Amino acid sequence: MRTIGMLLGWILLSFQGIAQNEDSVFKKEPDTTIYRLGFTGTGNINRTAVNGTTYIFNNSLRFSIDKKILTVNAFSNWIYGENPTRKTNNDFLFIVDADLFKHTRKLYYWGLAGYEKSLSLKLYDRYQFGGGLGYTLVNSGKLNLVVSNGLLYEKSALREPDKYGRTGYETLRNSFRFKNRLVINELITLDGVHFWQQSFADGQDYILRTTNTVSFRLKKWLSLTVGLTYNKVNFTESENLLFNYGLSVENIF
Repeated sequence: MRTIGMLLGWILLSFQGIAQNEDSVFKKEPDTTIYRLGFTGTGNINRTAVNGTTYIFNNSLRFSIDKKILTVNAFSNWIYGENPTRKTNNDFLFIVDADLFKHTRKLYYWGLAGYEKSLSLKLYDRYQFGGGLGYTLVNSGKLNLVVSNGLLYEKSALREPDKYGRTGYETLRNSFRFKNRLVINELITLDGVHFWQQSFADGQDYILRTTNTVSFRLKKWLSLTVGLTYNKVNFTESENLLFNYGLSVENIF
């Protein structure tokens, strides 16, 4: 936890030069409803004469309903990968989350429900439900920094027994999240979402997930996207690191 605190402090300091002259900006316009629909298709293919072809595809679909008081987001992600000897990834994730007062107050409420099935992380099924509080550190036209923390109930079925010989279990987790977005000249966007989910029952039972993307705007609705994602599930001793590149499309209506 000390390492995470030092890392978070370094990230905040790195953005300080941009943030110090930016006033907090929250929506003051009338309460209108904005819908967003987006799709990102990325992948990575590597072919050598000795090892053959290795490939991975990473596709995600996003939909959100954004109002002044309430925002609801739905996100699904499917990752599939193979190398010449075996299937490496067949991972599916679906999350629905809601934020209350996020656009009108620094301190807001959030709730989440999620389902995950992952070959690479040795998960048959994982369900998570919970909620908590979030705090907007910086909210400007160029920079957005948000931290949140809360409680999640989790029920998991494992592909392989864990260190206790279990193939299924339930636990309560503390869920900490740090989210950052930096927009440069309305052409380049750097996004990051980072989770640390620690079980209250076992200090060695934690989930670490960090996703970082850089998007280069080609059209109003089209971007070239490069992403790096790292996942670790400590109690199953499994992790994955994914580097992908591709295209993202988004429509606002």
